[in-house]
Amino acid sequence: MGDVVVIKFGGGLITNKSQMCTPELETIDNLVGVVKQCIDTGLSVIVVHGAGSYGHLRAKYWRLNEGLINDGSFTPQLDCKSQKEAVSIVRNDMLTLNKIVVDSFQKHGLSTKSLPPHQWAKNTGSNFSGDVKNTFNGESDVLISFGDVVDCDEGEFGILSGDDLVVRICNDISNVRKLVFAIKGVDGILRRPPDEATEDDLIEKWSPNVEYSGVHYTEIDVTGGIGLKAARGAEVAAMGIDVFIVNGEYPERLFNACRGVPTIGTQIFSQ
Repeated sequence: MGDVVVIKFGGGLITNKSQMCTPELETIDNLVGVVKQCIDTGLSVIVVHGAGSYGHLRAKYWRLNEGLINDGSFTPQLDCKSQKEAVSIVRNDMLTLNKIVVDSFQKHGLSTKSLPPHQWAKNTGSNFSGDVKNTFNGESDVLISFGDVVDCDEGEFGILSGDDLVVRICNDISNVRKLVFAIKGVDGILRRPPDEATEDDLIEKWSPNVEYSGVHYTEIDVTGGIGLKAARGAEVAAMGIDVFIVNGEYPERLFNACRGVPTIGTQIFSQ
């Protein structure tokens, strides 16, 4: 590989997060178009995508992020009767979403290799168990992975967030130069809540000692929202890798961030 950029497609960006298993097809095509532009300029690209409405809604209902719970507190759904059944359904739903992303790459003439974490990773957090270096190899144009339900030593299963996955990729894969989070609805990290913020509230350079405001939709989200992206981004920045958060609804911003061209968004620093 030459210089590598890791791009995280936010789950809330590529799906309608309020409606079960609803993709945003035009957005996905636009993001994939940016990846093709990056490859055409000589960059190697690794893509990690979120779950959005293909994972968070059902995972939240069945509390899959908490592991196996045997307290009988769940009301069965019409199509799902238990946590373990929910694990299987969410994994299959994520494969379905991944196939939609892969189909877009194929439409753009790019070959892909998908790497579902439940097939090669174990445990959660950025120190999860799994051979990233040897898993993320191959002759395909783009390697793709995603947030997933994985087996765990404690609790039987848990959620491996794509935001944790990108940390290990950046650490374990040589030549990673940039990590870019493409998110929905905001231009980056803000000083005030998104519904109150103006363009002057965008924090163009953020580090962990800078106060910010972020909305985490805990009623549907089983990972950490913008706070987890900021924290994990700071970990990656400490590795000497450039880290950005941009509004993925503007493809040119994502392309510029991948190339290191100044654009609207937030650059994350470790300190």
